[in-house]
Parts: sequence; structure tokens; C-alpha cells
Amino acid sequence: MTLHGQPIRLRRGLIAALAAFAVISVGVAGQRAFADPAVHVKKHSLKEQVEALEEQWRVAQLAGDTGTMGKMLSDDYVGISMTGEVDTKAQQLRRVTDRRMVLTKIELSDMKVKLVGAVAIVTSQAQVEGTNDGISVQGTYRYTRIYRHLPTGQWRITSFEATREHHHRHDGQTADSQVPPVAPGEPQPATESK
Repeated sequence: MTLHGQPIRLRRGLIAALAAFAVISVGVAGQRAFADPAVHVKKHSLKEQVEALEEQWRVAQLAGDTGTMGKMLSDDYVGISMTGEVDTKAQQLRRVTDRRMVLTKIELSDMKVKLVGAVAIVTSQAQVEGTNDGISVQGTYRYTRIYRHLPTGQWRITSFEATREHHHRHDGQTADSQVPPVAPGEPQPATESK
């Protein structure tokens, strides 16, 4: 049997060979993209952008600059503060405007930026001093801030959560843990030996 003057078997073999060539070509092109130094440079550049945004946020927070903060937060922002309060963008900005949250010191360290598609996940440690609703928030906190990279090239903060870091003592209890007092004459609680 022939098709357009060529045997069908020859035609099927040619199609199979072209399909195999296409698969191999795509694989090689994919490997080049991953090995391409330009991809690494772009990721490094994006991480540097996010690190610069973290510094911009830190400075705005210390200055109470809600104009800058408002531009950096996405409209669907949700944040969980260091005291466990959940805030929207409007609530976060109102707390700063009303001076219900005033930070006088923010020193960042151990910052890591992880890029996942159009999202940047920042984890960092912060030494913080200030007040939240009149209560001291002095201490060391770990936080996660999530940025979304928009098609316009801008980054927006979409989520934030902070947790107070507890310093551990040698006996396995945290410095912040509460040990109930023992009345005079009562036996001391047993401690585990390590």
C-alpha cells in the first residue's frame, strides 16, 4: 500500500524519527535553560530586589510612613502580628496611623529569600523594640513575609506572620516558661536527668 507515492511503513518510520528528535530537542533546550547563567543572574537579581524591599519596609515601619507601607501591601494582605492579632491592609495601616503600634527598633539578621514562581518567601530574625496597644513588644522574633511579583514588575506583600523566639535554658525549659511556685515545706518537683 502506498500513500502519495511512498510506502506507509516508510512514512510511519519518518514520523517516529521526527517525534523522537522533537523530544530530544526539547530536553536539551530545557537543560540549557536550567544551566543558563542568565537564569541564575535573574534569580539573584530578584532576591536582591526583595532584600531591598525588606529594608524599605523596615525604614517605613520605624518612621510610621503609612504612604510607603500602603504602596507595598497588596489589597488582599493578611498579617498575623507578633501578638497574634490578624490584620487586613486597612487595619495594619490604621494601627500605625493611630500609633497603636509603634516600633522604635528593628534589627534584621539571618534573612533568607526563597523564590517559588512569582512568589518570594522571606524568613528572617528581628530584634524589635516598641509597643503594641501600649504593651511592650521588646524581644527577638522570627517572621515570614510573602511577596507576590506582579506582571507589571512590582512586588506586593501579601502575607506576614511573626513569632516570638524563646531562648532555651540548659535544663530544657524556656526562659519564658512558668514554673508554679512551691509552698514552703512541700517537696520540690522532680527534674529529669539527662
